[in-house]
Amino acid sequence: MQKGEWAEWAVPGAEFVCKVVPRAKRAAIVREARLGNSWVIKISVTSAPEDGRATAAVAMALAQALGVAKTRLTLVRGAISREKVFRLD
Repeated sequence: MQKGEWAEWAVPGAEFVCKVVPRAKRAAIVREARLGNSWVIKISVTSAPEDGRATAAVAMALAQALGVAKTRLTLVRGAISREKVFRLD
């Protein structure tokens, strides 16, 4: 995926529902299914789900796909869950 490929989604206040696959063989990000007016985004990361490393890798991958700084994403729900919700500030 190229940086900013999903830039049209980078609207302030938008929330992103992410299903996380930690310890994947290779990192990937795909739109998986519709959830109401938004998409569920499946993000595979190679990091282990320990000490927040997988969550940080997910935030970085999502920020790269949206073409925004990682600091603009706030974790709303799911700090220790495989389903996370991020908001773009």
